Amino acid sequence: MPTLTALSPEILAKYQPVIGLEVHVQLLTESKAFCGCVNKYGGEPNTHTCPTCLGLPGALPVLNRKAVEFAVLAAKAIHCEIRETSIFARKNYFYPDNPKGYQISQFDKPIAEGGWLEVPTAEGGTKRIGVTRLHMEEDAGKSVHDGFMDSVNRTYIDLNRCGTPLVEIVSEPDLRTADEVFEYLTKLKEILLYTGVSDCNMEEGSLRCDANVSVMLKGAKEYGTKAEVKNVNSFRYIRSAVEYEIERQIGVIEDGGRVVQESRLWNQGEGRTYSMRSKEQAHDYRYFPEPDLPPLVVGAEWQAEILKDLPELPEARRARMEAEYGITPQDAMTFTATRAFADQFEAAAKKAKSPRRVAALLTSEITMRVRAAGIEMEASPVSMDGLVLAADLAESGELSSKMLKQLLDTAFANGEDFLAVYEREKPQQISDTGAIEAMIDEVIAANPKQVEQYKGGKKTVAAFFVGQVMKASKGQANPAVLNQLVAAKLDQA
Repeated sequence: MPTLTALSPEILAKYQPVIGLEVHVQLLTESKAFCGCVNKYGGEPNTHTCPTCLGLPGALPVLNRKAVEFAVLAAKAIHCEIRETSIFARKNYFYPDNPKGYQISQFDKPIAEGGWLEVPTAEGGTKRIGVTRLHMEEDAGKSVHDGFMDSVNRTYIDLNRCGTPLVEIVSEPDLRTADEVFEYLTKLKEILLYTGVSDCNMEEGSLRCDANVSVMLKGAKEYGTKAEVKNVNSFRYIRSAVEYEIERQIGVIEDGGRVVQESRLWNQGEGRTYSMRSKEQAHDYRYFPEPDLPPLVVGAEWQAEILKDLPELPEARRARMEAEYGITPQDAMTFTATRAFADQFEAAAKKAKSPRRVAALLTSEITMRVRAAGIEMEASPVSMDGLVLAADLAESGELSSKMLKQLLDTAFANGEDFLAVYEREKPQQISDTGAIEAMIDEVIAANPKQVEQYKGGKKTVAAFFVGQVMKASKGQANPAVLNQLVAAKLDQA
């Protein structure tokens, strides 16, 4: 097989990648899917367990109502149709972190099907990616492998995660590039965070993704053999893993080989995938209906009650904010990065005289100081109410740009809110024309050379006089009034 770097653009262009994603999302319920154990990451191993999630004889599952509501919210947010009656099944397999010997999941009748997400394309448009299904299931435990301290390899089992409620979101094989994969996952995570159904923390395993990757010659009618890429813990790494796998498979075919259906692991340190296990034969999970759970019925009335909690989603919110507040698409994207921040901005925008002024201060003066301080926006000492006051004072002309910057500098230097700084210092902008004219007269009298330059046609020298008056007024002269009066005085000189 040729090395990946040896594959020419001409060879790569002969093939069409085909990618589908399976995304597992842990739901943010207080208790587990089928028992009352706490649903919380971490803790001492095997302490968040009970006979039900351990699969002990005689223990019966009881479905978590909140998990159903979260599944419906997530499904509707990605445009799925809710199945009124869905069925839980037993997915049978043996693995040490699955003490029951089966996983409660959904198979032929999942809770939701037929959704979609739109992702941006390289050409500047959008592309719709189909969502085949969203189904509910429970998580397995966690295997911890330890063989670094001595020559003996050990595997420990932590069953705290057993029974954690999940939804699995399966895309259609509509993705064609690693960039589309990245955009799809980014969009999906943003939507899930907005709905509040999950914290989507990949480091803690709240969101996990497997990518099914295959390639085929362009124009071919059948998809190629797929490999499933697993064990990738960031979207950036998933993009790299998919890029590698596409080129690996093309290299195999170009070298006369055959792509093997298998699971592969991504090694970020080496920047490549490794074979994990063969999947030449489909695993027989022997699905059958879960005998201890009745059919799940989510009727129209319950759906309507659940969907009252469906928030305005990011894309729609951005469009509305642009129209309502007159802000730029880039600012709307920034302000809707999280639901909480969007709520805070909107609350401030509705109080302020000028929402655009609030947006401008937030993206320039506040963001600049937050970055310089090395803190997150949430840690800014200037509250949204302080930002509204600053924006209103600037909009009314009561504070010049220089005065505003000085007050913000003080706020960040002292860790104080703008409200407190302004109340203590209360600098007043000078707008009285008589007072400003008196200062202009003094500056003109002291600088005859510059006056002659102005009269000689060098109009830009007016900025010199504005600067001198600003200096004399300690930055408190109203800039608009000052500029107008300087021009009038010089024309008369």
